Amino acid sequence: MTPQFDDQRPDDPSDANEPIESYLKDFDAAEKKVAGEIDPGARALVVAVAVVVLLGSLTLPHSGIANGWEVLVYRDDALAETIKLPSRLFVWFEVVFGVVVSMLALVTRRWALAWVALAGTAVSIVFGMLAIWSRQTPAPGIEAAGPGIGLIIGWLTVIVLTFHWLKVVWSRTALQLAAEEERRAAAAEAERRGDWNVG
Repeated sequence: MTPQFDDQRPDDPSDANEPIESYLKDFDAAEKKVAGEIDPGARALVVAVAVVVLLGSLTLPHSGIANGWEVLVYRDDALAETIKLPSRLFVWFEVVFGVVVSMLALVTRRWALAWVALAGTAVSIVFGMLAIWSRQTPAPGIEAAGPGIGLIIGWLTVIVLTFHWLKVVWSRTALQLAAEEERRAAAAEAERRGDWNVG
């Protein structure tokens, strides 16, 4: 009786590489996920406290009898104090980037949100400086109160927030660059040895 031979070819080497490729895809997905996250560490507490201080500063006098919330919505007290555009822009940037985006960045730990918080608070510093300056130098013939304690505390707090977001974003950027450089070096070494592609 003649032996029966299966009409099957030896396993294709590419089949053996499929598990490696699936692992590489998993590694790439994990690396991208980690690359998009931040770890603020102890700075998270500083940012959270700064956000609370910002919210508190809005309840204090921004200028004269108008507090920050009244400037935000441009209520009668803000109109009576002839609040100008720099003050209104500062308060809006303070709330949007200093409070809302900063808290979202802390909760989600997304690197992109940390960048947005950094950029927004940095612009807020400029608007805060202009707001203080506009309260100190009113137009001729206009009686206007100077900058209030709420405006000054809010401006100083935004400076603190900007500094801490800069440190968080910068450390994350340096870590990403180092990881990318290490990955490129590993890929070049694997290609030189003729190993399977790690990139």
